[in-house]
Amino acid sequence: MSTKYILVTGGVTSSLGKGIICASLGRLLVARGLKVTVQKLDPYINVDPGTMNPYEHGEVYVTDDGAETDLDLGHYERFLDIKTSQENNVTTGRIYYDVIKKERKGVYLGKTVQVIPHITDEIKSHVTKLGESENYDVVIVEVGGTVGDIESLPYIEAMRQLKYEVGRQNVLSIHLTLVPYLAAAGELKTKPTQHSVKTLSESGLSPDILVCRSEHPLDNTIRSKIAQFCNVEIEDVIESLDAQSIYEVPLLMQKEGLDKQVIQKLNIETDKPDLEKWIQFVDRLRYPDKTVKIALVGKYVEHHDSYKSIVEALIHGGAVNDAKVKIKWVQSETLNTQNIDKHLNDVSGILVAPGFGDRGIEGKYLAVRYAREQKIPFFGICLGMQSAVVEFARNVAGLEHADSTEFNEKTPHPVIDLMLDQKEVTDKGGTMRLGKYACSLVDDTRAAVSYGKQTIDERHRHRYEFNNAFKKKLTDAGLVISGVNPERDLVEIIELKDHPWFVGVQFHPELKSTVYQPHPLFVSLVAASLDHAENKKIEESAVAETPVE
Repeated sequence: MSTKYILVTGGVTSSLGKGIICASLGRLLVARGLKVTVQKLDPYINVDPGTMNPYEHGEVYVTDDGAETDLDLGHYERFLDIKTSQENNVTTGRIYYDVIKKERKGVYLGKTVQVIPHITDEIKSHVTKLGESENYDVVIVEVGGTVGDIESLPYIEAMRQLKYEVGRQNVLSIHLTLVPYLAAAGELKTKPTQHSVKTLSESGLSPDILVCRSEHPLDNTIRSKIAQFCNVEIEDVIESLDAQSIYEVPLLMQKEGLDKQVIQKLNIETDKPDLEKWIQFVDRLRYPDKTVKIALVGKYVEHHDSYKSIVEALIHGGAVNDAKVKIKWVQSETLNTQNIDKHLNDVSGILVAPGFGDRGIEGKYLAVRYAREQKIPFFGICLGMQSAVVEFARNVAGLEHADSTEFNEKTPHPVIDLMLDQKEVTDKGGTMRLGKYACSLVDDTRAAVSYGKQTIDERHRHRYEFNNAFKKKLTDAGLVISGVNPERDLVEIIELKDHPWFVGVQFHPELKSTVYQPHPLFVSLVAASLDHAENKKIEESAVAETPVE
């Protein structure tokens, strides 16, 4: 079977959830036995999101091969249980960068380089290259932005051309749109969808299926009207209502028949979908036996997408433990010795998040100390791990004013320092230690027990590392180094012995947690937090029952 391409565009407004629809459709097709991947085409001119502010773009998702990509790739991996790569995320900046490099090398033989055909050809080559790379049955292509945006036009034109070049029978167009409800009129309005489809069609790409986001169900009258004015069959008007959880969307799309319409139009023969495991996962989310509160301490907490993969990994870890994880968002910049107890005394776990820059760093150190002294389960990720090392050096190992050289180049005890191969780096984009690296675990440590094996690999995104010059001093004071990169002797995981659960990791475990393969450290963190909550409840009950003399 030739590779089939499903083109997904969005209209009316941004933030309708194209990424979730693509991931959900992908899950349904995978459940039918197809080999599927998803590609994101981003219209911004940045080469990748690696240098973009988290408030601007949300988290940067890192792949095994070290690509800094859009956070939607996290949804693709979590839903489809696949690995993505650099080819799964393409930006306008990268397209132009590649074209200009070819022009400088004389690849175009002196011809005038233009948007058509050179830019559109480059876009198409990235799409078909991905499809051919692993002999995928289906490649779902999410076109970022909103139809009508100037920056999206080259992508729409490229997709129009692709439809004819790979064969119209091998390409399907899905348009995600909005059917708003006007309270004053008391009715749903289809006109925005009609205009959006008209705009898309004027660019030469007509949708085969419409997925309509709405706050209210679409009755047959509304569906018929949309079908009539948008040139699709009524069965191709798919309702997409708001869901309590993004993980319910695949089941809602199946109920609406999205996957059925797709395979029918692409003439694909498949097995019946096997969603039993997914349904069990959703049921655990809907009906948890327990609830546990875990603090997420960071400086971007006002923008939850900055920690999207961490949030989802906590959800996965909670589901394994039949528990709902209630996240308490704590702004590290506001923490001080006077208010720390007020912010953290009601949580059963503390996660100190990754990040860059010194804003809020002292608050992270305080959160680490509170978790260590109050024996609250603690998880530090990347800068969170480095914060744990600094806090331990200052307050346990007696290294006064210990710090990371990222924040204090003149610190007398640089327990965290710039990596040697980073000292001469001046460019910011794509120059950190990125992607998958191996880690050897020490037997009988918390990490080894959680993973259940001795060698692992995890994804990284950092410039600073544990300074091995302080390894003996810190381990003599009680710090446990439980994971090390075997090639460079880089400290990857630290723990504390005399603590219920205290783990810091230099890598980003949240990036590998999926619905079908929840990350073991998050599973272990949630379990430890549940134990802490239960023990705290028992202690409080004992105090309440103690008779007063």
